[in-house]
Amino acid sequence: MYERIKSVTSDLERVATDARERFSGLSSDQLNWKPAEKRWSVGQCFDHLITTHSLYLPLFERLAKGETTPTFWEIASPFSRFFGRYLIRSLSPDNEKKMKTSAKALPSTSEIDGRIIQMFCDHQNKMIEHLQKLSANVEPAKMIITSPLVGVVTYSLDDCFTILVVHCQRHYGQAKHVTEAKGFPVPS
Repeated sequence: MYERIKSVTSDLERVATDARERFSGLSSDQLNWKPAEKRWSVGQCFDHLITTHSLYLPLFERLAKGETTPTFWEIASPFSRFFGRYLIRSLSPDNEKKMKTSAKALPSTSEIDGRIIQMFCDHQNKMIEHLQKLSANVEPAKMIITSPLVGVVTYSLDDCFTILVVHCQRHYGQAKHVTEAKGFPVPS
C-alpha cells in the first residue's frame, strides 16, 4: 500500500504545484471570469475540487483509525468495479465530454475568493496528510467504499485514489482552457 499512496500523493502534489505556478498570479477578475454562462471559471474549478474532495476526508479519517465496517451494499453490490472504471474513464482529463456533478459538489455561484488557489493547495496538502495516515493493513483493491456524493455508488478504495487524481487533473485542464479562451481578461 505504501507505494500506491506514494504514487497518489505525488500526483496530487504535482497538480497543486502546477496550479500554484499557473494560476496563483491571476486577479480576482480573471479567477471569476467565465467563457460562457453555463461554464465554470478558474476559481469555480478549484472550488469544486475542494468541495468534492472534502467529502472524502471523514472516510479517510475513519479508515486511518480502523473505524469502518463495510455496509451490506458495499459487500453485495455487483456494480462496484463498473462504477469505479466508469468514473475513472468519465473523469479522465482525456475525456472531453461534459459531465454533470452532484448538487453536493457544485461550486459557489458567487464571486470566488482571490485566495482560491492557495486554498486548493492547502486542501491538497490536507488530503495528502489523510492519505498518508491510512493503515498499511488496508487493502485498497479489496476494500469497497461508498461514494460520498451518491450513496448507491460503490467502488474500490484503489479506484477512489485514481478518481481523486484524474478528477484534479481534469479540472486543472478545464481551468487552463478557461485562461486560453477568447475574451479572457488580460491585465492592462
